[in-house]
Amino acid sequence: MIQHPPAAPAPTPAENKSSIQVIDRLVTLLDVLARHPDSLPLKVLANQAGLHPSTAHRILSAMTAAGFVERVEGGAYRLGIRLLELGALVKERLSLREVAHPWLRQLHRATGESVNLGIRDGDHIVYIERTSGGRSAVRVVHIVGSRAPLHTTATGKLFLAEEPRAEVERYVARTGLAPMTPRSITDPMRLYEELERVRREALAYDLDEQEVGVRCIAAGIRDEDGTLVAGLSLSTPTERYNPTLAEPIRRTAEAISRALGHGPRTREPLDAIREKALP
Repeated sequence: MIQHPPAAPAPTPAENKSSIQVIDRLVTLLDVLARHPDSLPLKVLANQAGLHPSTAHRILSAMTAAGFVERVEGGAYRLGIRLLELGALVKERLSLREVAHPWLRQLHRATGESVNLGIRDGDHIVYIERTSGGRSAVRVVHIVGSRAPLHTTATGKLFLAEEPRAEVERYVARTGLAPMTPRSITDPMRLYEELERVRREALAYDLDEQEVGVRCIAAGIRDEDGTLVAGLSLSTPTERYNPTLAEPIRRTAEAISRALGHGPRTREPLDAIREKALP
C-alpha cells in the first residue's frame, strides 16, 4: 500500500473563501491579458480586472515567478510562455486520447479485458484513459487519473527502458525501488535485466508487481518523431493471464502510433486486429 503523510488540518471557511478569491482574481487577470494582443501597464490591468493595483501587483508577482505572466520593459505585463507549454501539453494529451480511444475500445471488445492508456509524469505513470467491463464479474480497473511507480508497472517499464543506464540509476537512487507487492522488483540488477528484455521485445510485463492478483502486458505508443508518448496496457486477474495476448497488444499500439504519424500511415483494419487478438 502507498504510505500517505498525515492529513493536514482542514482549512477554515475563511481560508477557503480567501483561497477561492485569489484564484478568481488570478483568472480574471489572465482573462484581461488574453483580450489584449499587447502588454498592459499595471494600473490599466488592475483597473480592467477591478482590482486595487497593490492586489494586482501581488498576484502578478507570483504568476510571473511561475512563468504564467511575463513582466516586460516599462513594468507592463503579458501572458507568459508557461501557458503555451501547458496548452501544448493539453493539446497533445487530448489528441492522444482521441486517437487512441477507438483502438482501446476495439481491443477491449476483442479480449473482454481492461485496456489502459498511461503516460509518464516524473517517476510515475498516470492513467489517462481506460476501457473496462466485459465477460466476467472478476474485473481489473485502473481509475483514470491514478498514479503508480514506473518500476512496478508494465507501462512504466517501457519508459524506463527508453532511458540510458545512468538515468535509470538515478531513478533507482531517488525511489529506492520501493515495493508495492512482494513481487515488485527491488533489486537494481534485476531491474536492469528486465529493462534489457523490454528493449529486445518492445513489450513490458507487470506480474503481480503493482497489485497482488493483477497482471499486465504493455506496448509503447510513439509519435511522428518516434518519441515514446504513452503505453497501451491490458490488465487481467492473474488466473486469466494469457501471454499470447502480447502480440495483439503490440499490434494495437503500433496502429495507434501510425495514426499519430509514426512510420507508415496505413492501418490494419480493426476487424483484423479483433480476429488476431482472440486467443
